[in-house]
Amino acid sequence: MTLSISPDDIRSQLINTEAKAPVSDEDMRQAVRTLLLGLGEDPDREGLRDTPKRVVKALKFLTSGYHQSLDELLNGAVFHEDTNEMVLIRDIDLFSSCEHHILPILGRAHVAYIPNGKVIGLSKIARICEMYARRLQVQERLTQQIANALQGLLQPQGVAVVVEASHMCMVMRGVQKPGSWTVTSSMQGVFADDARTRQEFMDLIRHSPSFH
Repeated sequence: MTLSISPDDIRSQLINTEAKAPVSDEDMRQAVRTLLLGLGEDPDREGLRDTPKRVVKALKFLTSGYHQSLDELLNGAVFHEDTNEMVLIRDIDLFSSCEHHILPILGRAHVAYIPNGKVIGLSKIARICEMYARRLQVQERLTQQIANALQGLLQPQGVAVVVEASHMCMVMRGVQKPGSWTVTSSMQGVFADDARTRQEFMDLIRHSPSFH
């Protein structure tokens, strides 16, 4: 099976190629040490001595989606199936990082598609969400990337994605508005063209946002 490569994956590969050569882990640790000094801290005191190493390790994990591709993630889990009923996975936990402040984005995704001869392993939908979330993001782009990935992989009758998230850059700094949620959506195919199909999806995911 040949998988289509999305523009987002090409962009990610280009970023990795450009960034791979000149920056070592030691360079990154020194950058964190410089930040600590700029904040007025002593990076040599006991509590901070290993902080640069821990920060680099954490950031690499939180942005590990740059080093994943749809091809390796799917591992052949696309199957031919003669069904045309909606497939929906709701309340997929998302942990991402705002590209403007590198602060957490916490939320959930609801993803649906209507097959057109092919289905995907259910866990792979959650993994697609996770792959794109583990990059520096804006919520609008994250939502579109998830929808485009499924559209490209399955060519279904339609794809719908809704992401609800709380942005720590709004909660911890700036306007400081805890409890605020941002909702973004991407509707493609029959979800965009057929109001009844779109409404069925929205009714199925209707709930009050919460996160635990």
